[in-house]
Formats: sequence, structure tokens, C-alpha cells
Amino acid sequence: MSHHGICVPLTAIHSKKSCGVGEFFDLMPLIDWAKNVGLDCIQLLPLNDSGDDASPYNALSSCALDPIYLSLHELGPIDPFQAFRSLDRIAFHEVKRQKLRWLHIYFEETFATLSKTAEYQKFIAENSWLKAYALFKTLKDEYGGKSWQEWPRELQNPATVPARNTDFHCFIQYHCFSQMERVRAYAEKRGILLQGDIPILVSPDSVDVWAERELFNLDLVAGAPPDLYNALGQKWGFPLFNWDVMRARGFEWWKRRLGVAQRFFHIYRIDHVVGFFRIWAIAHGKKAMEGFFIPHDPQLWPGQGREILEMLLEASPITPIAEDLGVIPREVPVILKELGICGTKVVRWQRHWEGDKSFIPYSEYEPLSLTTISTPDMDPLPLWWKKSPDEAIPFAHFKHWNYDPTLTSEQLFELLWDAHHTPSHFHINLLQEYLRLFPELSWPNLEDDRINVPGTLLPTNWTYRLRPSIEELLEHQAFSDTMRKIIE
Repeated sequence: MSHHGICVPLTAIHSKKSCGVGEFFDLMPLIDWAKNVGLDCIQLLPLNDSGDDASPYNALSSCALDPIYLSLHELGPIDPFQAFRSLDRIAFHEVKRQKLRWLHIYFEETFATLSKTAEYQKFIAENSWLKAYALFKTLKDEYGGKSWQEWPRELQNPATVPARNTDFHCFIQYHCFSQMERVRAYAEKRGILLQGDIPILVSPDSVDVWAERELFNLDLVAGAPPDLYNALGQKWGFPLFNWDVMRARGFEWWKRRLGVAQRFFHIYRIDHVVGFFRIWAIAHGKKAMEGFFIPHDPQLWPGQGREILEMLLEASPITPIAEDLGVIPREVPVILKELGICGTKVVRWQRHWEGDKSFIPYSEYEPLSLTTISTPDMDPLPLWWKKSPDEAIPFAHFKHWNYDPTLTSEQLFELLWDAHHTPSHFHINLLQEYLRLFPELSWPNLEDDRINVPGTLLPTNWTYRLRPSIEELLEHQAFSDTMRKIIE
């Protein structure tokens, strides 16, 4: 059975009820719209607490959800947020500060009653990660958001931290989990699969590193070697895993992480799956191109990757989809297929790279895969078509078209239709790719559809917002009809 869906950062969607940023309960009308047009899958970017960083891939916790997604209208009046609803881009930091200020007041008014309920006490008892997370967040609040490495020495070790009142952050997570679990239940009722996203690594300034330092190698940071798209390589700054310690503990950390994810999702994307096989390691103070692979011996890569993937499959019933893009060792797709894990096919990259560079016909796509025309780290298709003629011209020839820098609506429709009719089990594209078919639903400037430019600190990164509200999307009959034609 084929599955068809959209990918969207939760922050990017908005409704008349939300606070200027996408919220958990905004997913419910999006689920209704997806069901109405014939989709059965919604892919989200990571939802973990990322603190002051708008990037959802720099998580402060592998388990906690970000309070910026809380639907405050379910809790009480939200008048202070009116100004944020009409902005073209997300005011991430301002919205988050306002929400936390509002939540502190709400906490003072309601916690005494909530804390006595069986549901709240059960939540506290069943989430083993919560105590350390709430303490970590409380200390970050005390020290103005500074990294734990800048705290007083006695606070850098959880075992030597004096007692603190951590109720506020436990209270926040209770409401986050309650709302997102309701969304999952609603999706199931409507026959929609929710796909989460699990970044392979966590921030060096995370509760995970602070509280379980032995699981990480802090002497090196992760990145990517030089390749066709990054001639100097990439230095991400995330600590590496200490796989020997993780293995000795039965991969408890990963199992806990997946146990949380399955409360919200039916499917999950494994970010940078090749990192389970081998990771590009860079010493502090060195450039990305000066890194090296760990394990050093390529003969060890297949065994390590298979062991970790088998553990993930055994640990959780939810379905993984691997992000296996970039320069991938030959054994990775072989092992993914043997284990029944879908890989990812970005249409514009499906070429015979070691041969004549010709494009691979759609009919030859591996069925155990997800087909997409772009990812959140790429230029959306019309922007790529205009900015990258060296790559777009061969693709136009593959389609038997004459190249013009402006991709027409007819051509975009055809390419979206193509992406939904490959042999792949999954077909998922960014929502803004479809919105571009209607000028009134998309931003006039193609650049404004870009979500993130990797390796940069642009103020526009992770501030993308859909032009239409969810209500406007539901009311746009021509768009819904077009979506059905693309999928049918």
C-alpha cells in the first residue's frame, strides 16, 4: 500500500486561535484537511525543547517537548498574542518569551489543584527522564539560559546540585504530552499517520549530556566530510555517542527516546542514518575537512550500523524511515533493505552518479523508499529550478522540456504528480511545494519558501511561515481539488 503525505514544520502552520506560531491543536484541522484531499500522512520536524534556538534540530532534551507548541487557547484567554498572528515570519523568541510568561501565571493559578490529580501524579511517576530535565531547566532559568558548562562547578554535576523546586517544568511537560497525545488519538480516528523526526544527535548543552555525560564523547564533535555540495565539509558541534557505554547499558537511552516518540507518532524519520554506521568526527579547534571517521576501520561500519538499527526495530513498534542522503557507503542501502527500512529518494538527486550522470527513471525506484522533491534543508523546487540551472537543465532534458528559469505551474503540477506515482511506499513533499501552484497561497518571493540554509546563521532560518492559515486552506476548494488530482 502506498502512503501519501505532506511535510511541514509545526511552527509554520497557524490558525485564528494560535499565538503566532503553530501549535499542537493546529494539527487537528490540518488532519481534517489531509483526510479530505486523500492524504494519509503528515510528517513533522522535531518537536523537542530547543530552548532559545529556533532550530528544532538542536534539542535540549531527547524526550521533552517544546512549550512553544502548547495551544494556550485550551487553557485560558490569550489576548497578549494578537500582534504575532499577522506576521509574515515567525517571531520565535518573542512568542516563546510571552508564552512562558503566560504559563507562569497559569501555573500559579492551577498547579495546586492539578498536582493532586491521579493523572498528573501518574505522569510524574511514569517518566523517568522528567526529574533531571526539570532540574536542568530550572537551573538554566536561574543562570539566564547559560550553558551548563558556565554554571558554578558544583552545579555541573547533577549529583551535587542542592534541592530545587522544579514543579513548573514538570507542569509544562504534563500539558505538552497531554495535548500531543490527544492529537495522535485524533489522527488515528481520522486514519492519518503522524510521522515524527528523531535527530541522531543532541545539543552539547542538553540535559542528556549534563546528566548522562558518560554516554557521550565530548572530546570530539560531529560533522560531515567535504562533498559535492559542501566543499569545506560541515562542523555541527554536536557531541558523539560513546557506543561502548550505550551498548553496555542495553541502549537504554535510545529505547527511552523511542518510548516517548511512540506516544505521539506512528512513523519516525531517522535523521542521518549513516551516522549509526560511521560518523565524521572533528577535534575542537580543527576545521571540518580535518576530521576523520569513527570507527576508523570501514570493515566495522556494517556491523555497527546493523546492530543499532536492529535494536531500534526491536525497541519500538513505530515504523522508521531512514534519511540516507549524501555520500553513503554501499552497504548502507543494502542493510536498510534487508531490515525492511525505507530509504529516501530526492527526485532531483536520483542519478547514475558513477556512470553517465543520467537520471534514474521513476519506474526503477526501490519500492522500499520514500519519494520527495525536496527537504527542509534544500531550496524548494521552483527556487532550485531558477537558482541552479546547471542541475535543472539536465533534469529538464530528462523530462523532455526546454529549460526556462521560471518553472511553470503546469510543470510543477507534473513534477508533484510524478513524485506521488513512483513505486515508493511513501510519497511526502513539503506543503509549500503544493502551495506554490496558487499565487494567493504562496509568498511572492521564492526565497521566502526556504526553511533553512545549513551551515549558516541567517535570521530567516527556521522562521518560515505558511502564507494561508489553516482556515484559509480548508476553504480553498480549488487547492483541495488540485491536491486530489495530484494524488489520484
